[in-house]
Amino acid sequence: MEHVQQPGRRAVLGATVLGAAGAVALGASGSAQAAVPARGGRRPGGHRLPVPAVIAHRGASGYRPEHTFGAYELALDMGADVIEQDLVPTKDGHLVCRHENEIGGTTDVADHPEFADRRTTKTVDGSSVTGWFTEDFTLRELKTLRATERIPAQRPDNTLYDGRWTVPAFAEVLDWARTEGRRRGRTVWLHVETKHPSYFRGLGLGLEEPLARLLRAHGLHRGNAPVFLQSFEPSSVQRLARLVDTPGVVLLWKEDYRPWDFTEAGDPRTTADLVSPEGLDWIASFARGIGPLMDLILPKRSDGSLGEPTTLVEDAHARGLVLHPYTMRNENAFLPTDFRRGSDPNAYGDAFAALRTYFGTGVDGIFTDHPDTALLAAADFRRSRG
Repeated sequence: MEHVQQPGRRAVLGATVLGAAGAVALGASGSAQAAVPARGGRRPGGHRLPVPAVIAHRGASGYRPEHTFGAYELALDMGADVIEQDLVPTKDGHLVCRHENEIGGTTDVADHPEFADRRTTKTVDGSSVTGWFTEDFTLRELKTLRATERIPAQRPDNTLYDGRWTVPAFAEVLDWARTEGRRRGRTVWLHVETKHPSYFRGLGLGLEEPLARLLRAHGLHRGNAPVFLQSFEPSSVQRLARLVDTPGVVLLWKEDYRPWDFTEAGDPRTTADLVSPEGLDWIASFARGIGPLMDLILPKRSDGSLGEPTTLVEDAHARGLVLHPYTMRNENAFLPTDFRRGSDPNAYGDAFAALRTYFGTGVDGIFTDHPDTALLAAADFRRSRG
């Protein structure tokens, strides 16, 4: 999650749904739950998620280096409802979990003299990027690297774990999720994002087909699978919908953002068009949800405080779409000014008040770097609603 690199920007359920998607109902245990809506009116069975669901953003990335088994396992230990993975390919076509294909900031590749000549500059989705790229490494080579904290200045405590874990292959994550589900007696949900899919397709390393093969091999290709398939490029979600029935989610960034696949195809639409009634109708024709930037639900005023909510939650639910907005973090620097406490940007603000406000909009879940905080807030919210 967070957005991909663009020019001038840094690469940022037991009851049935009642009426609109995401409507809360009480299960037999008294917990609020909702089903994932299905395309074409089909109702999936089996797996359910609580509402609001807590989605561990790249794992428990507020406490461990992101996209490592350490971050994924800690998120499960905390009780996160869903664990997120971002997928990029290797040179030999394997899918691995990294937020970006440039790995200079999330691995120790710079400390490996044998890979010094792999450092290069590429244009990814219109943006010039210098570093080391997964598509220039085989999986075997990539496995010689160790993961590191992506934002050490903001999260110095996480650097304690630098070097403990390798870069996970997605095939390993699927095996891990199945094993952990059996061991813990609970379904391990995944939220899987295809990163830069048009860029990689242009290199002959399309993401959707190998992803679909892995899902089929694990029996996760059906409409009731405990997996969401997400992308900032709607055409990637469409392509996946033709390959598997696994629920798809269209990610949405700022209002003036134009998805890269739209840019390549000459499609003039922006996020503002996609969140319109017509745009949501179009998304609902092939996807089961949207993952909007929280600002699209609660815009910020010029001083960074929260303004009045938009109608996006109501509009999306009216079309049977689940909403999983992003990204909640505890640190002041990432919170609206209303919820900051003190002058240290890296200190925690009033995250519980922020989450209470976000959940109050009616969203079905939220991505967060700090799943333990969000789980407490979600439990508080459900109790407050009876």
